[in-house]
Amino acid sequence: MSAEIICVGTELLLGDILNSNSQYLAQQLAQLGIPHYYQTVVGDNADRLKQVIEIAISRAKILIFTGGLGPTPDDLTCETIADFFGVPLIERPEIITDISQKFAQRGRVMTPTNRKQALIPQGADILPNPTGTAPGIIWQPRPEITILTFPGVPSEMQRMWTETAVPFLKNQGWGQEIIYSRSLKFWGIGESALAEKVAPYFNLPNPTVAPYAGKGQVRLRISAKAATTTAAEALILPVEKQLIDIAGLDYYGADHDTLAGVVGQLLRLSRQTLSVAESCTGGTLGQMLTEISGSSDYFWGGIISYDNSVKVSLLGVNPKDIDQFGAVSSTVAEQMAMGVKTRLLTTWGLSITGIAGPTGGTDTKPVGLVYIGLAGPNNEVTSFEYRFGTIRGRSLIRYVSANTALDLLRRKLITRS
Repeated sequence: MSAEIICVGTELLLGDILNSNSQYLAQQLAQLGIPHYYQTVVGDNADRLKQVIEIAISRAKILIFTGGLGPTPDDLTCETIADFFGVPLIERPEIITDISQKFAQRGRVMTPTNRKQALIPQGADILPNPTGTAPGIIWQPRPEITILTFPGVPSEMQRMWTETAVPFLKNQGWGQEIIYSRSLKFWGIGESALAEKVAPYFNLPNPTVAPYAGKGQVRLRISAKAATTTAAEALILPVEKQLIDIAGLDYYGADHDTLAGVVGQLLRLSRQTLSVAESCTGGTLGQMLTEISGSSDYFWGGIISYDNSVKVSLLGVNPKDIDQFGAVSSTVAEQMAMGVKTRLLTTWGLSITGIAGPTGGTDTKPVGLVYIGLAGPNNEVTSFEYRFGTIRGRSLIRYVSANTALDLLRRKLITRS
């Protein structure tokens, strides 16, 4: 038994609206332990919607629709579903009353077009909408098929789901098990390299392990199906420990952890402080650090030295080194790190200088070339060269550079402790 999510709306196909409903429903289905293998987006067209329904009922027992329940002519979901299963639409007076009352509460009079929202397939139950005017339906047009419809407005859909749909599904015997997932996060290793290390775990039946990658980060999602969250966590825990042991320092956290948060915790525990000097990232690194509540305990500030004159005057970078090696160089990165550490009197100084593009690159120093400098407690200073490439684009190069700098500091803090 599985569910299929069907989102109706031409605006979704055009990209005018982000389809957050499918993400929400997917997460909710997992919490109920109801598998779903397909999601479909279809425009406001009755023929195409019927084609989608025909395919969906061949592979799923629960069909969940969002969108197309409004009062306008292009809102076709209910009437198309009724037509597909060969039943008439019936006007439900209690829906008319509910809509009229909601209009009255807003000091308005219900328009005739809103009567369309009171038409639901004969035999269907009303799925109440506490806040909006578009109710949904709960209907079993065939013994083996259950249909639930929701408006496209996320806040309305979510409340209807939790207050009515979830209790209904549980009363029907669905949702006796839950699917619980944990996401392990890695930095400094590619997806294929990590996948090769942990390949045997991809064949586990329960829990399952799957890799994901994006924006410089790799994740391993561990999902377990069990009667309770506690039971699922018990299945996940030994696998999680084994994967972390295999990955070593490439693993940095799980679920909602960020590199900035992990670094902050390490600094706080060791009672050490950090300052940053940024060029190409333009404050991205400082922003990541200060997004963490309480970061003033360990982060003392930074200098955005975008122009070379700032590197010289505020960070003490030797202008002759800029002339000889260029602002984007290991020498300058090291001097930036030491300069900000010295001037702000912190334990650590972290610097970034590079070419984020899309212009400014040369044959010897292409777009995506980044140097990160790290100055430590005993005034030791090192630098690291990275070539992130032009394909990433300016904003992603800045994002990956800042996170890579945090990862370098994280590794240093762990290995020194």
